[in-house]
Amino acid sequence: MTDAKFPPENNLPAGYQPPKVWTWEPGNGGAFASINRPIAGPTQDKELPVGNHPLQLYSLGTPNGVKVTILLEELLAAGHSGAEYDAWLINIGKGDQFGSGFVEVNPNSKIPALMDHQPKDGGKPLRVFESASILTYLAEKFGAFLPTELRARTEAVNWLFWQMGSAPFLGGGFGHFYAYAPIKIQYAIDRYAMEVKRQMDVLNRHLADHEFMAGSVYTIADMAIWPWYGRLALKDAYNDAGDFLSVDEYEHVQRWTRQVGERPGVKRGAMVNRTSGDPSTQLRERHEAQDFETKTQDKIAKA
Repeated sequence: MTDAKFPPENNLPAGYQPPKVWTWEPGNGGAFASINRPIAGPTQDKELPVGNHPLQLYSLGTPNGVKVTILLEELLAAGHSGAEYDAWLINIGKGDQFGSGFVEVNPNSKIPALMDHQPKDGGKPLRVFESASILTYLAEKFGAFLPTELRARTEAVNWLFWQMGSAPFLGGGFGHFYAYAPIKIQYAIDRYAMEVKRQMDVLNRHLADHEFMAGSVYTIADMAIWPWYGRLALKDAYNDAGDFLSVDEYEHVQRWTRQVGERPGVKRGAMVNRTSGDPSTQLRERHEAQDFETKTQDKIAKA
């Protein structure tokens, strides 16, 4: 039955009406059509590699992956030698996330995923998935970057969960329709651009009165937010989206972005499992600290 308020001829494509029961059409999904599907579970038998360190990270240098590598590098910089880790590249474009080994670590088939082979309880290896869960787990394991005092801890957790709830509007919403969808839909772009600018304003107002997200102390909340909103503030997200969204007007976000971005741990963490951009900033797999000096893509190409 046609809804008079929403005539089908105004739909995109013209005449489209949702069927009574949705069915999946392979190939429908824009830039990521080849890896999108409406079911879970593995598509191939593939074991995950295991390196020499207790912490084994399986990831990609997307914003969600970078959160974790920033924390690991910050932990090492702070003297937590037990945070040494192997970072294995999971190529989501090739469907590595649907290998049986990866699905055992994360049944949701999303990066990042972590295996701790020496958990604090001394038991068998422990899987950790979802980036906020990994950040919290590691911060608690090493007693760092998550305050123990009630109010400061609560504020850090507030902003950590804010990021987890907000970023899908930036990535899966704005980013998808602005940069990756096979057609440009003004309604979708306008809807998500408005929401992303509202989120940037939330951050800008908060950072006007706070050095970091949880106040005067740098925490996992900053590490979670920076790869998403800092990257946008640097005009390094979704082609020309920074100009489209006028990100220069968020002066306090810009200050915070630069301040966090200058930290050595952040610079190193942003390189790990990266597969695009300047070859000198791409450390596709990281197994030892010296890999930053010897195994970036520019050096591999010259070898």
